Amino acid sequence: MTIRILAAIGDPDAARAVSSLLDQLPDAEPAPAVADSAALIDALAGAAAGSGGAPPAGQAPSAAGGPPAVEALPEVVLVHERIGPTPALEVIREVALRFPAVGVVLITTDAGPALFSAAMDAGARGIVGLPLGYDELAARVQAAAQWSAGVRVHLGGGPEAAPGPAGTLVTVTGAKGGVGTTVTAVQLALAARAAGRSVALVDLDLQSGDVASYLDVQFRRSVVDLAGIQDISVRVLQDAVHDHHTGLGLLLAPEEGERGEEVDDRAARQIIGALRSRYEVVLVDCGSQMQSANAAAVELADTALLVTTPDVVAVRAAKRQVRLWDRLQIRKAEDTTTVVNRLTRGTEIQPPLVAKATGTHVARTHVPAAFKELQPCVDAGRMQDLDGRSTVKQALWALAGELGLVESPAARQGRGSHRARPSLTGRKRKALTAGAAPGSGTGPGPASGSASGAGSGSGTRFGARRGPAAAAGGPGPFDPAGPYEEG
Repeated sequence: MTIRILAAIGDPDAARAVSSLLDQLPDAEPAPAVADSAALIDALAGAAAGSGGAPPAGQAPSAAGGPPAVEALPEVVLVHERIGPTPALEVIREVALRFPAVGVVLITTDAGPALFSAAMDAGARGIVGLPLGYDELAARVQAAAQWSAGVRVHLGGGPEAAPGPAGTLVTVTGAKGGVGTTVTAVQLALAARAAGRSVALVDLDLQSGDVASYLDVQFRRSVVDLAGIQDISVRVLQDAVHDHHTGLGLLLAPEEGERGEEVDDRAARQIIGALRSRYEVVLVDCGSQMQSANAAAVELADTALLVTTPDVVAVRAAKRQVRLWDRLQIRKAEDTTTVVNRLTRGTEIQPPLVAKATGTHVARTHVPAAFKELQPCVDAGRMQDLDGRSTVKQALWALAGELGLVESPAARQGRGSHRARPSLTGRKRKALTAGAAPGSGTGPGPASGSASGAGSGSGTRFGARRGPAAAAGGPGPFDPAGPYEEG
C-alpha cells in the first residue's frame, strides 16, 4: 500500500530532516512540506474538494451531510510542534474533526505523558520525539497509515484503501512428526513464488524447525528477535527476514529451541500482521506441536492445512489435532483442509475415509509416496533444486493451484503428474484391447506384441499389474506399480 504523507513544518532545518527520512521509507509518497497551519488546512481542503468536496471551516462532517471524499487525501499528516500561527494541538483537533480519515502524528521535543495525553485527546494517532530517528518515524507512520486505511473503508474510501493485512495467510500443520509438513510448506511457498507473488515462509515450529536445513540457510536472525518489539517497523522486519536466492523471504525458528517460549500469541499475531502487510502470501510451518504462537497463526489463517499420511496412527493423530483446535476454539473441523501425503493406490486408508474420520475437508490433490525423488535434495538441504519431473513436486504445486496460490494450476500439471496418469492408463488399455479380440488372447500386428509384452519384461508394469485394476473399474490416481517407499 502506498502511503501518502503531508508534513506541516515551519522550521526549514526540521523540514529538510523530515523530508530526508521520509524519502527512505518504503512505499511512501511524501508531498512537499507546507510551512504553516493555514497552508495545511488549505491543502487538505483542496484535496478533498477535488474528490468530492470538504465541509467549510468550523463545520463537522456530519453537519455538512456526510464525511468528505477521502480518495485524494493523504493517509498521514505530520505536524511539527512549532507550526504556526495556530498552535499544534489546535491544528490536530481541526484536522481530526474535518478530515477524520487522516492519521495525524505530532513531532515534538517533549514526548512526556502529559503532552502525549493531550495529543491523543486532540485526535493525534502518535507522537515522534526529536531528534528524529528512522525506526520511530517509520513505526508511527505505518501505524497511522493502517489506522487511516481502516477508517476509509467505513467512510466509503474504495477498495484501494482496504484496511489491515492484504496478504493471504496459509498455515501447514502436521498431524504428527514426520508426515511431511515442512516439505509441503516449502514447496507451496516455492510454487507461489514461481507464480510471481511475493512470499514469506515462516518457521513457527519453534523448538525443532527445519526450514533453514531444507533450504541450506545459515542466518543469525530468527522470529525470536521480533518477539519483544512492540511496533515492528519496516526496517526491523527487513533485518529479521532472510532474503533467499529463490526470492522467498524466510523468517526462521531459533537455533536454541528453549528460546521459542519467548514467542507468545501476542507476538505471533503482531509478526504475522507485519508480514501480511508486506507480502502477498505468508506460508507458516506450524510443526506438529501446538503452542500459543502457532495456535494463533492457525486461528488467523485464511487456509489451515493439516498434513497426514494414510496410516492408522497418523489419521488418529489428525483427529486428535482437529478436536484440540475445536476445544480451544481455534478452528472448526469444517474450516480445516487435510492433505493426504505418501498415498498409494494400494493403501487401505483412502482420502474419503480420512475425511470421514477427521470431519475435515480433504484436498482433491493427494501427494504420492516417492521418497527416493526427495532424498537427494533432502540430504543436500536444497529442496529448491527438486526436479520438476518429480511426482511429489508436481502434486504439491498442483495443490498450490487448488489453494489459489498459483493463478493457473491446470497449466502447471505436467504430463507426468499424478492427475495425468489415469489418461495414460486409459490409452494403454485402449491399445491393448484394440489389438486383441476378447477371449482370443492374440491379435495381429503391433497390438499383438503389446498384449504379449504385458506378461513379461518391461511390459509387466502396464499389463500384468494394471490389468486387474482396469477390470475392477478403472485406474486410481497413481501408478499402482510405484512402491510405498516411505515404509
